[in-house]
Amino acid sequence: MDQRAQQTRNFDFDGWRFAAGLGRGFAGALIFALPMFMTMEMWELGFSMDRGRLLLLLIVNIPLLVLLSNEVGFEATYTWGDALRDAAIAYAIGIVSSATILAAVGVLQFDQPFIEIVGKIAVQAVPASIGALLARSQLNGDSDEDDEDDEDPVQNGPRDYAREMFLMAIGALFLGLNVAPTEEMILLSYKMTPSHVLAVLVMSLIVMHGFVYAVSFKGGHEIGEDVAAWHMVIRFTLPGYVIALLVSAYALWTFQQFGDSSPWPVLATVIVLGLPCSIGAAAARLIL
Repeated sequence: MDQRAQQTRNFDFDGWRFAAGLGRGFAGALIFALPMFMTMEMWELGFSMDRGRLLLLLIVNIPLLVLLSNEVGFEATYTWGDALRDAAIAYAIGIVSSATILAAVGVLQFDQPFIEIVGKIAVQAVPASIGALLARSQLNGDSDEDDEDDEDPVQNGPRDYAREMFLMAIGALFLGLNVAPTEEMILLSYKMTPSHVLAVLVMSLIVMHGFVYAVSFKGGHEIGEDVAAWHMVIRFTLPGYVIALLVSAYALWTFQQFGDSSPWPVLATVIVLGLPCSIGAAAARLIL
């Protein structure tokens, strides 16, 4: 009886933790995706976005969620099977939360074509599913896990370095997706002169380096006395900025922001969006 009672208590505890994880997942989806739920450009993309690009975005999101779940999912994972399960749950949370919010604010109507409803939900489910997996770090859940290793990854080998680059990419998405589909990105690229673009580029690099490495925020890297400052710039800041620009370019291409523009407006738009993306990449360890 004692053993059966203990198993029942363990089942109840695990069930409670799973339910709490789902609650944090829905909360994270809202925190991350609510600005996009309220953005007209995202509504329009639901029926105007090229279906091939939308399908590619949905496919790319799957391994992204699996890797992210293995790092900072809304529930502790110990195997890749656990990570795949939580990624599927996060995707389901993204779909349900997107459909619920869009229907509540009147964006989804019963008389709309089925393909339009599916498109609107699908494009919003991507950021919402990422938010679901970021919920633990956003909402301080599951404190029983070991803290992340705060040692400088310069000393930790290629696996930790690759993890650092991956978290930078997620951080870039975290901020970049909020503004990538807006018309302001295109407007700014046409208003800016080459000197403005250069200034944004330099500002992005300075802010990115200072945000994590020069300013002692929690989770940031402190440059040890035995590590040259230029080494940190070459090893982390510059690759991080390249990742931010790649994320910026992919987001803009996916949301069809380039159109038939000439190379200069395209480059300017990528660098403009690269500013929030670079800040997100730099703050990745604080956000995640």
